[in-house]
Amino acid sequence: MKKKVIILGLCTLMVCGCGKTIPTLENGEEAVVTFENGDKISVQDLYNDLKSNYALESLINLVDKKILEDKYKDNIDSANEYADSTMKSLEENYGDDLLTAIQSYTSYSTIEGYRSYVYVSYLQNLAVEDYAKNQVTDKEIEEYYDKNIYGDVLVDHILVTANVKDDATDEEKTKAEDEAKEKINTIIAKLKESENVKETFTDLAKEYSEDESTKEDGGSLGYINDGTLSDSYDEILKNAFQLKDGEFSTEIITTELGYHVIYREASKEKAALDDVKDSIKETLANNKMSEDTTISTKAMQDLRNSYGLDIVDSEIKSQYAKYIQTALSQTNSTAE
Repeated sequence: MKKKVIILGLCTLMVCGCGKTIPTLENGEEAVVTFENGDKISVQDLYNDLKSNYALESLINLVDKKILEDKYKDNIDSANEYADSTMKSLEENYGDDLLTAIQSYTSYSTIEGYRSYVYVSYLQNLAVEDYAKNQVTDKEIEEYYDKNIYGDVLVDHILVTANVKDDATDEEKTKAEDEAKEKINTIIAKLKESENVKETFTDLAKEYSEDESTKEDGGSLGYINDGTLSDSYDEILKNAFQLKDGEFSTEIITTELGYHVIYREASKEKAALDDVKDSIKETLANNKMSEDTTISTKAMQDLRNSYGLDIVDSEIKSQYAKYIQTALSQTNSTAE
């Protein structure tokens, strides 16, 4: 059953004659500060000032913490561990200057206040991730599956690097790169003339490849797919997916490792949609989180609404509406 959160700030409840429940302060006219001339600052004065200047931010933090701790109660320990780890890392980095650093680089005035922010942010990230996943449609999953999911491919490669010294001039670097590219083009030309591409590729790998771990095996990288190798091989994998079995690349493939020619030996059937649906959903959700700058605001607004958030104080309610509108417009402007 969904909970209904009613925001009262520092208020207690009083039932007025019309039957409507409204917030009011106990002992609202009691003095918080007095002066010799009889003047005073009352609890009500203090509350009105806080409400006008500081209440919304504090209120949102209180609301989000309460909702998030209920929604993600099983993750509270992990959130605390993350917050403790973050603060420990900061303490090691700043030492006795930690408080000064927090006050200089954040809007927080205490170490505990910043730790609380880190703790709540961890839980907020869970909410944003869940919201993003809920925005992913079956149609988007199917389209991604059709366009981006492939079976494992058996790939061989030949790597050639530019022989550049650390103190080389720009001219020397350019010359070395041109020589490496020319060597790749020579390899491609020999493959085009070959009647047995696989055999020729194996021989050329042994002769030219600078990947010592694969050259004696004909440049074989084995069966690969997304996540099989490091990011350095992403461009190789991308090109391998575009080839058919028995084809080789006819354009130079450039990676941070150097220059490559690849040969696609064989391939396997891709996984069934049901087997990769969850991973696709996670990928698409991550894309939404990185592309939609409004998603964090939308996610928390959606979560608050799902808990029946009702801001009773009309002034703070108006502030909240403006806060949401401003947050969405600012993030949209940033995206543009």
